[in-house]
Amino acid sequence: MKNPLKKRIPRELTGEWHKYLTVFLFLTLIIGFISGMYVANDSMLKSHDLGVTEYKMEYGHFRLKNEASDELLNALEKGEQADLKEHFMAEADEKIRESLKENGLEPEGVNADMYKQAYDDAMKDAEKEIDEKLEEELPDPADPVPVKIYENFYKEVSEDKDCDNESDGDVRVFVMQDMINGWSIHEGADPQNENEIAIDRMHASNAGIKVGDTIRVGGADFKVSALIAIVNYSCLYKDNTDTMFDAITFDCAVVNKAGFERISGRTYYNYGWLYENAPADEKEEKKLSDAYLNVLGTQALVFENNVEDYLPRYANQAINFAMDDFGKDKSMGGILLDILVAVLAFIFAVTISNTITKESSVIGTLRASGYTRSELVMHYMTAPVVVTLIAAIVGNVLGYTLFKNVVVAMYYNSYSLPAYKTYLNFEALWKTTLIPVVLMLVINVIIIARKLTLSPLRFLRHDLKRSKRKKAIRLPKWKFMTRFKTRVLMQNFPNYLILILGVSFVMVMMTMAVGMPSTLDHYQKHIGDMMFAKEQTILMSDRDKDGNVIETAEKRAEKFSMTALLYKAKKIDESVNVYGIEDGSIYMTIPSDMKDNEVAISTAFNGKYHFEPGDTITLDEKYENKSYTFTVKSIVDYDGAIAVFMSNESFNRVFDREEGSFSGFFSDGPLTDIDEDNVAMKITEKDIVKMADQLDHSMGDFMLYFQYLCIILSIVLIYLLTKIIIEKNENCISMTKILGYNYKEINSLYILPTLFAMIVAELIGCAFGYLVISIFWKVFMNTMGGWFAYYMDCADFIRMFVMIFIAYLVVMLIDTRRIRKVPMDEALKNVE
Repeated sequence: MKNPLKKRIPRELTGEWHKYLTVFLFLTLIIGFISGMYVANDSMLKSHDLGVTEYKMEYGHFRLKNEASDELLNALEKGEQADLKEHFMAEADEKIRESLKENGLEPEGVNADMYKQAYDDAMKDAEKEIDEKLEEELPDPADPVPVKIYENFYKEVSEDKDCDNESDGDVRVFVMQDMINGWSIHEGADPQNENEIAIDRMHASNAGIKVGDTIRVGGADFKVSALIAIVNYSCLYKDNTDTMFDAITFDCAVVNKAGFERISGRTYYNYGWLYENAPADEKEEKKLSDAYLNVLGTQALVFENNVEDYLPRYANQAINFAMDDFGKDKSMGGILLDILVAVLAFIFAVTISNTITKESSVIGTLRASGYTRSELVMHYMTAPVVVTLIAAIVGNVLGYTLFKNVVVAMYYNSYSLPAYKTYLNFEALWKTTLIPVVLMLVINVIIIARKLTLSPLRFLRHDLKRSKRKKAIRLPKWKFMTRFKTRVLMQNFPNYLILILGVSFVMVMMTMAVGMPSTLDHYQKHIGDMMFAKEQTILMSDRDKDGNVIETAEKRAEKFSMTALLYKAKKIDESVNVYGIEDGSIYMTIPSDMKDNEVAISTAFNGKYHFEPGDTITLDEKYENKSYTFTVKSIVDYDGAIAVFMSNESFNRVFDREEGSFSGFFSDGPLTDIDEDNVAMKITEKDIVKMADQLDHSMGDFMLYFQYLCIILSIVLIYLLTKIIIEKNENCISMTKILGYNYKEINSLYILPTLFAMIVAELIGCAFGYLVISIFWKVFMNTMGGWFAYYMDCADFIRMFVMIFIAYLVVMLIDTRRIRKVPMDEALKNVE
């Protein structure tokens, strides 16, 4: 004989179709989006891995001040450290000979013996001094690191997208070559002549540039022949130490050699390398790159060149940021899906527990008739598991079709990625199908099985409480209706507690969705107030090509010195700008009694790493084996960057600069009387705020969608939980109708307590959400360079409160209708 309980499952699904349809649609939406994220992420990662070989991605690059000679390149390709002692001894030999000659001593003639003695003594002293210096600074010897080096020269100039002679940003232009760092063409074709240029697709999308448009680059007009994605620039980081990439005002492009010559600007002598013996993993790659940095440093010193930049692949954010972000998105998406399914499963289990309470007589009869506990558990958990399974199947179909394209579009809106191709992803199938079904199954089995452990007799008697009956709490002599509402709150306290927890969970997500745009907006609006100078002009040198000290006629221009060091934190190597400030500066006030080893630090530096006056900080040179230890003297009000300040005199002494030397000028505006050939870079408000601009561009729409998702989720949670409360009180509602209470009075008895609980839940949720996201924000910022604090004002909290409250009002209308539909004979049918 067939099990008659099976016939009840379709009836339950159709009888509670609105509840199951709501959950089905919500699960389908979430599973579809997460599945699409898995598919898009893995497909992007696979395309990237294939592109590493296809487009010959560099293992790293370095930039020299001057073009490398053939001899230097040959030495660098051998990968052997230079013999610095021999180099310094040769320099010492030359200096000693010149000194002896100036003192009238010659290697031949009457003073030959005196010359030899003086020369030998001087060389012994020099050798001793060189040995001491090398023992302290010379890197440890290592095995040779043979590489193949390729020229990858570029010019960094202004870009004028509409040829109106107003700069719209900067563009880094490379010479076309096919030996290293190739590119994927999304639209158009490579430049065929000196008047054509191929630019980054992401930047073109942001700037509104299309194939066939004419743009002005470094004073020359070019026709855009193609939109491309360069393999080592999946994120447009202008500098690896930047807090955030900038695809809005920064561009990468390629031209042919003739086009490169048309561009006015400094040529940066950049070289990419590939290892002859590729490393097996990142650990080995780091070991090789550290060894090769020593090779580069020693050889450049011997050949009298300077290293301006050195960046291995594993540390290059322009290469790795997008790929790391994909992995984080997958992890966060999977965690979010599991949490949502667990929450819904728990609510399902509570709903079923309430159904079991209502049907206790039936269950007692079935158990007495021979039905086992496992059969009843299987029966009651079938509906939620079936709904979850169908939602998972439909969601995965949508993930591979519709939502995959949504996620891809989101990533293309932020990153410069190669042409997309979908690859089958089994991870998405089991993580978005198997895990949700198992979660739904396990949670329901645990709660339902525990509910059904009672004896058949207790089910028949409706005695389902495990704790001993307690006397009702005596309430004060309030009005009858007030006491009634209080009783409703107390009787449904467990359900209201679940409501508070559910709303708090939604509020955490809502705080992120509302708070992040608010933080970025606050930073964008107030960055001008955070900057101590409107513009910083950094010079190539403090002297021009004729050897004259560079000056400006601008009265409020002020000299300063600057260098960039590294603060080695637990998670990242933080780039720190070290400033030397003039005495009596009008732009930055620092203590006048600081010693050479004392510094003032910015509030941004202190906000991220929490120093106190008297603490010591150690900063390291980027490309040299040298460290500096400073004592924090004070904290100055500057949130624009991670920075350290000292007097200019101390700066020159600490960093072994000539007395009176400087790096540039602070000013209130552009300095027009300084030759552009002498300017290395300019730091303006636009440069400081670009991180917030890029985050807002990349995540602004996503945060808006996330707000809508939070509202939908809150409606689902509130709907399911208030439905439980009303169903649990159906007998009482029916009785109040029999006793003559009107709908307004009945609604006040059951809707107002829920309203009160909802307000409490939202207030708790706002505080809890802000606390959780503030902690998350600090963790997030600690994984990135730079710092700005998480910010939300009162209007944001009110907005969050109102959005969730509107969701409750929607559910309240449904609950009011549900109360109206409770029949008056419900109480009579259940009279024992």
